[in-house]
Amino acid sequence: MEEKIQGPVEDLGSIRINEEVVAIIAGIAATEVSGVAGMSGGIAGGIAEMLGRKNLSKGVKVEVGEKEAAIDLYIIVEYGSRIPDVAWEIQEKVKKAVETMTGLDVVEVNIHVQGVNIEKEYRKEVQEEQPPKVK
Repeated sequence: MEEKIQGPVEDLGSIRINEEVVAIIAGIAATEVSGVAGMSGGIAGGIAEMLGRKNLSKGVKVEVGEKEAAIDLYIIVEYGSRIPDVAWEIQEKVKKAVETMTGLDVVEVNIHVQGVNIEKEYRKEVQEEQPPKVK
């Protein structure tokens, strides 16, 4: 749904920002935060589905009003990351990015942690467990 933003150029016409645009901005800002493995497309068979960078608006739910926006982000964090710190940084970066680029007042940025990516940690453990190769 597109929403009209009231502003100083009101006499010249209207500006409409599609919710998908806000979702993409939020998705980019969230994935730039250290500790975020990716966005989650939901849970299938008890396992969180991690989305690649091509699906930046997936894993993001946006509600846009005339002057305000509420954003829900569904993320997967990297193993070893402190989740409260990652979530707080996402909230700050998403709010700043969306407000700066759209002029909307972001009233909520809700973080839903859908899973933990242990791939890096698993690879590290496997490499440490393997005996050195003899030439």
